[in-house]
Amino acid sequence: MSPPSIADLGLVLAAGAVGFAASQQPPRAHASAVRAETSAPAPAAPGRIALTPAQVREALAAGLIDHPIKSILDVREPMTYGDFRWDDRGVPRGPAWIRIDLKSQLISVFRAGHEIGTAVILYGTDGYPTPTGKFPILAKLKDHRSATYDNAPMPYTLRLRNDGVSIHGSNVRYGFASHGCIGVPKAFAAKLFDVVHVGDEVLIVSGKTGGRKAS
Repeated sequence: MSPPSIADLGLVLAAGAVGFAASQQPPRAHASAVRAETSAPAPAAPGRIALTPAQVREALAAGLIDHPIKSILDVREPMTYGDFRWDDRGVPRGPAWIRIDLKSQLISVFRAGHEIGTAVILYGTDGYPTPTGKFPILAKLKDHRSATYDNAPMPYTLRLRNDGVSIHGSNVRYGFASHGCIGVPKAFAAKLFDVVHVGDEVLIVSGKTGGRKAS
């Protein structure tokens, strides 16, 4: 499988598209091959894909990212519910930010311009939609429980809005959804909790259809 292009608006950043067994009727999963670029990227460390300046400019112009990025994780196999990748080896210290694409069902975590983590997510239903836009992390709550939904555990909560919309650890499985929050695998949530700070930015986009469906 070729890694997708950052310029492909169907999936953009994470190099692994959501993949599902044939019986699962997957929602919103797209991928495409890398498009040829005239400007070559800088060499990337093993396990990473360097991005060209042209790819980054196009993504910035489209509003798909709001910070320049240098590399993404080299995830060649499809990802499915519960899957995540985390690799920050060799990535320098620096500011972190998060990008969430609701169409591709993927979260990407960046530090110092490099993607260090990606995971398949849960998000809200039509009745409880997940908001899109740019949000600062308002609070970090390691052992939080929901005050609204039967004291449900929400480990490693990153609060995004005062109405309770957050990123938090969840049982990310097929057929599950949230009440507007972003659910991520619990082990991934713990790693994410450790690298972000209050005030760090989270960009949530609805993505676009297009590209070819992951198998």
